[in-house]
Amino acid sequence: MELVAAMQRIVGAKNVIYEPHRLHVFSCDGYVAEPSLPRAVVMPTNTDEVAAVVRWLHQHKIPFLPRGAGTGLSGGAIPLNGEVIISLVKMKKLLSVDFENLRAVVQPGLVNLNLTKLITGEGYYYAPDPSSQSVCTIGGNLAENAGGSHCLKYGVTTNHIVAAKFVLPDGEVIDVGSGFGDPIGYDILGLIVGSEGTLGIATEITVRILKKPQAVKTALAMFDRVEDASNTVSAIIGAGIIPAAIEMMDQLAMQAVDKSNYHVGYPTDIEAVLLIEVDGLAAGLEEDAGRVVEICEQNHVRMVKVAGSEAERSLWWSSRKMAFGAIGRVSPDYIVQDGVIPRTKLTEVLQRIADISCESGLPIANVFHAGDGNLHPLICYDSRIPGETEKAMRVGSEVLRVCVDVGGTITGEHGVGIEKVEEMRYQFGEADLAAQLAMRDVFNPGALCNAGKLIPSPARCVEVKQARWTTGRNAAGVEG
Repeated sequence: MELVAAMQRIVGAKNVIYEPHRLHVFSCDGYVAEPSLPRAVVMPTNTDEVAAVVRWLHQHKIPFLPRGAGTGLSGGAIPLNGEVIISLVKMKKLLSVDFENLRAVVQPGLVNLNLTKLITGEGYYYAPDPSSQSVCTIGGNLAENAGGSHCLKYGVTTNHIVAAKFVLPDGEVIDVGSGFGDPIGYDILGLIVGSEGTLGIATEITVRILKKPQAVKTALAMFDRVEDASNTVSAIIGAGIIPAAIEMMDQLAMQAVDKSNYHVGYPTDIEAVLLIEVDGLAAGLEEDAGRVVEICEQNHVRMVKVAGSEAERSLWWSSRKMAFGAIGRVSPDYIVQDGVIPRTKLTEVLQRIADISCESGLPIANVFHAGDGNLHPLICYDSRIPGETEKAMRVGSEVLRVCVDVGGTITGEHGVGIEKVEEMRYQFGEADLAAQLAMRDVFNPGALCNAGKLIPSPARCVEVKQARWTTGRNAAGVEG
């Protein structure tokens, strides 16, 4: 086979997978509703190899797409068109660190949390912290513009990537961004971050690293009513306090977590819990934590407690970080959604989600970054029951419509991929979408690089999504 032989010449025989039984591992990412086999999988180890692979595929008009750890939740790494997958998992080096100037250069396959582990001994860390940070890669985070629990204060991935070496879909290698200061001219890096692998492949990424804060205070607040918890979030921000994180879980999510290995002991008769963290200089942090407690008490909190030890704080955070996986203890299948809303609309939107749950008969657990309004409703269902998978997908789409209706968006960090591609029409008119397609075509004129993702084409319509809903395939996943 010419393709396999060519790829083996570039990256070596051991770095090419083409046997059908081995390709099944790469048929989907965390969104498993629409699996599709790749033509082959190629695992380069450096920029030159990536560029050579892409040039060959471009010359032979063979479609391809980049893939990281496969933790994405929107199907961005699914080879819909028989693509060759360019897997970046072997490109996992920390290439250099400049502690004095707070910069690190990494390969895209470096696991997010591993960067912090490699520099923590010097007192530094990498701030973006998706719940899947122990397995997701920085290259994947760049593609999806991933967020995380601490993005309220520290921002999402785009706020921490300053430059990148980038392989265009024809194999040309360019440098974008600037290691220091703002780049001159158009912000190409800003366009690339969050482009979901449709514009090319980042092979070296320069990131900001941060000095660890002197002190951290973490509070756990339990509320009888979701409304009181939601009002507390707005009240904290309104008081001029910018916590590092404000996370919320509802009762169904708490039940799931307490059945896992991270048992906190949440009361079964409360509606919501907030995890609130403030950090910074040690001087004055005790006062900030005290103000957070006071605001909780002003909003009818049943119980609020500041962690008395690092072990207690770690338990609370582990229960939140593992909430997505824990839902598997209360439901055989679930779909994770990713809408964003204004903070002031939390109470209204959560009520509308509860109404959708009641009308559909499908339980919905809510776990989300309350501070920046990034919701993660988990729609629970049983794929063994005929029609429930399709119903769950429709419910997810209804939830996203609600987010847009109140002035929000259809995704905060999980991306559009194929899962939400038609929901892009909830936010954008045909002229807007045409402009985005035109921009993509500047980089990817032959549509060989991850085609069919992120932006719906004019030829597609909502009926396409309806047809996909009738496939009857499971759509459960893990957070990216």
